Amino acid sequence: MTVHLYVAPGFEEVEMITIVDVLRRAGIETLLVSLTAGTQIHGTHGIAVHADVPFHHVAEQTPDMIILPGGGPGTQAMLTNTELHARLHAQVAAGKRVAAICAAPMVLAKIGLLNEKQATCFPGCETTLIEGGARISAFNVVSDGLITTSRGPATAALFALELVSQLKDAATATQVGRAMLYL
Repeated sequence: MTVHLYVAPGFEEVEMITIVDVLRRAGIETLLVSLTAGTQIHGTHGIAVHADVPFHHVAEQTPDMIILPGGGPGTQAMLTNTELHARLHAQVAAGKRVAAICAAPMVLAKIGLLNEKQATCFPGCETTLIEGGARISAFNVVSDGLITTSRGPATAALFALELVSQLKDAATATQVGRAMLYL
């Protein structure tokens, strides 16, 4: 089981780190994939991370799940990345999961992946989702078919634990959540 978490400059640090940490604690192979040519990327609050691989090394792979963290500048970079858009379409076409949190569900809406889907996002991003055909939900984490969305930094742990449930099982999610004092 493999997950790719795409990281663009200006990503939201709390979301990215929380998601990767929870998934790896659950024993899920999670690669940080840089959407830049290099592997050093700075988040929206100036925290630098070192991605595992650049996008072009894994662009043709179909992992079990692709995750997009939010962050205003990171989301803006993803909104204009046509290679990412093609990869996301191929992922869903292969029957594989996609997840996005905070502002990042706007990327899924822009490319048509939220059409007629229940979804949630960071407050203020709803218009883009609605324009993309999404039905907005007030829940913190929403799954509809192959797509899972969440609201923002404070919901990152709940989001990550839901992804563990999807990729492994509810018992593993509960075990990890309790060990981290989330549950």
